[in-house]
Amino acid sequence: MMKFKPALLAGILSLACGSGAAKTIEVSQGYGLDFRTQTYTRQSTVVNGQTVAYRAYENIVYVANPVDSAYQTINIYIPEAYFNGGSINGYTAQTAPIFLPNQIGGYMPAKAGVPGKGGFGPSKEGQVDAMQVALARGYVVASPSARGRTAATGKAPAAIVDLKAAVRYLRFNDAVMAGDAEKIISNGTSAGGALSVLLGASGNQADYEPYLQQLGAAPAKDHIFAVSAYCPISILDHADAAYEWQFNGVNDYQKMDISMIDYHVERKLVNGTLTNEQIQISGSLKAQFPAYVNSLRLRDPQGRALRLDAQGNGSFKNYVASFLRRSAQSQLDAGKDLSSRNWLTIRNGKVSAVDFAAYARATGRQKTPPAFDALDLSSGENQLFGTATTDKQHFTAFSYQHRANAQATLADPQTVKLMNPMHYISRHIAPQHWRIRVGTADSDTSLAIAAILTAKLQNSGKRVDFALPWDVPHSGDYDLDELFDWMDKTVRQPRG
Repeated sequence: MMKFKPALLAGILSLACGSGAAKTIEVSQGYGLDFRTQTYTRQSTVVNGQTVAYRAYENIVYVANPVDSAYQTINIYIPEAYFNGGSINGYTAQTAPIFLPNQIGGYMPAKAGVPGKGGFGPSKEGQVDAMQVALARGYVVASPSARGRTAATGKAPAAIVDLKAAVRYLRFNDAVMAGDAEKIISNGTSAGGALSVLLGASGNQADYEPYLQQLGAAPAKDHIFAVSAYCPISILDHADAAYEWQFNGVNDYQKMDISMIDYHVERKLVNGTLTNEQIQISGSLKAQFPAYVNSLRLRDPQGRALRLDAQGNGSFKNYVASFLRRSAQSQLDAGKDLSSRNWLTIRNGKVSAVDFAAYARATGRQKTPPAFDALDLSSGENQLFGTATTDKQHFTAFSYQHRANAQATLADPQTVKLMNPMHYISRHIAPQHWRIRVGTADSDTSLAIAAILTAKLQNSGKRVDFALPWDVPHSGDYDLDELFDWMDKTVRQPRG
């Protein structure tokens, strides 16, 4: 039998026979929220030659009143050891952290993950994914599905609301399922990385409450313990300016075309060269970026102001370049020959300078300006900010003013705010631990986005592990040993 947490025994009695909110929701709405009613199958996986047995609770609807029950479900996987008093990696049924990986890409609808069947990590035979590693490490795995932009009910802020509802389900059932809901760690890549960041930044924020109540989300809080984010496509309303700050002057591109086929995000590259009009747009957007950066009043770890002059140069640019320099230096220290990288100045085995413009040219442009709020409403983000009746909308003043279609509309500012973590990051948000990774070969968004998030979080007193893995493209879950080492370290640190 499950060994319940003694301190929360009262919560079990409340679920079973109390007269509180839990009972009211289950009686009055279409779906119950009591985890104990769920059935499971016994399954196993092999990680590093060791068999890990677990119970699979799948396709659980995590809200009482779903609008799309196919995409408002969660799969929960619990190591079998926790049902007989066992332990894994020092964790027990009471203390096991909960790993919360989402499968979201391109802000598209995403099904809940299944161990060994998907995600953004390695897919070669014999390699394991993040959920398999998590189970082997003793984590409870809870992978939520979420609505996405291609559905009328999946427009912003649907995906983040769904992830919050999933967290509330886990917290609501903390007393009656294995795992410690005070140690939920989110993980995501690309748009999923952005939503992982947003989930951490916006815990318990009142702005989302009306949406959660409408769905019949469990009466619980939705803050989490820690955040892992790979290449987050974030700060969307300033991402166009950030992209042109980095890639202005790079006129050839390989544009990524994203589509959904059989529930999987498919990507293909389309080659081209910017038109004169697009080059002019790039310059206009680049010129906007310094004012935004300066308005944030960011500081580096030494307390120095991070700023840009009108030409886009300054301490913030040096700050971004410092992460590139650090990544390159790690390769030199490992014996790698970097003499072909013409954007690096290397003297006596040390990286002494980074030519940021040359780096941008070497990496290559992947998107045409505006990169996210397309003037012709052709981007996935335009669809994200649509409504149930208007499939695509602009979400920045610049693109709306320069729109290709005079009938195109502008998204509600409050909806845009709900998708930007910068409005919510403060000393008062719960997660103290953040891990952000963006590969040096990633040109899906500007490095400035992750750098801004890092500085803002650090300035708010958070512990941020930010790095640019060498030559890694737009991807995630490629360093699972390092990821879970970091997770183990954070959950074992004294609270407070």
